[in-house]
Amino acid sequence: MLLSAIPTAGPIGVFDSGYGGLTILSKFRELLPQYDYLYLGDNARTPYGTRSFEVVYEFTLQAVRRLFELGCPLVILACNTASAKALRSIQQNDLPYLDPTRRVLGVIRPTVECIGEITHTRHVGLLATSGTVKSESYPLEIRKLFPDIKVTGVACPLWVPLVENNEADSEGADYFVRKYIDTLLCKDPEIDTIILGCTHYPLLLNKIRQFTPPHIRLVTQGEYVSRSLKDYLFRHPEMDECCLKNARCEFLTTESVEKFRESASLFLHQDVHVRSITLESF
Repeated sequence: MLLSAIPTAGPIGVFDSGYGGLTILSKFRELLPQYDYLYLGDNARTPYGTRSFEVVYEFTLQAVRRLFELGCPLVILACNTASAKALRSIQQNDLPYLDPTRRVLGVIRPTVECIGEITHTRHVGLLATSGTVKSESYPLEIRKLFPDIKVTGVACPLWVPLVENNEADSEGADYFVRKYIDTLLCKDPEIDTIILGCTHYPLLLNKIRQFTPPHIRLVTQGEYVSRSLKDYLFRHPEMDECCLKNARCEFLTTESVEKFRESASLFLHQDVHVRSITLESF
């Protein structure tokens, strides 16, 4: 059943399984401050990285449907795992039935598009969650655009807990940050570019830089995804017209409001107004 034949004007929806998508939202608001945004964090069911494709798809589709119901004409999956495991299925199989006038975009393709101009050795590393690495989404997307680039991935299962437990700048984080970087560079010493393929990782950036050789370029996602969104809205004026521009930002969480507000302050460095909602099976 179609939700709406023609979407009315509404905020840009931003979805993540947890808090990492707030780093993407922050860059959106820096580059495109005039737009309204509605952020939805499925914090009660995070992390998605260790879940199966089927579960991630179901949870992500629930979130997209809810954001559509709340008036979002455009939804950004600001989550690498959701982008890797659910985006294509939602775009190809669900949008035609939900509402063919609305759009859902991810964060992997915009990140990949910049890689060809950055790497000189054509050896690229990927540091991400287990789910994103196992999905092979980054190598597949890079291969489509740049067949000559070799991609080597390493999962970093402890980096997200370090961030969410406010340990990103602690001495205890040093061992785990160095461990995964060393593992990656041992796999391929010719790497000159590393993609930080998780939206939490910008909060570890100082530590990551500390243990990464200075000649290696680190690629964080927020900058490239926000530029891509700006370009997308320019190229699709019909969608731009459907996006409210009152510079407002609201937050939804499937967890407790207090917990979200406390954790969000680590990412945004400000107090936020947040409401609690539920996402149910259908």
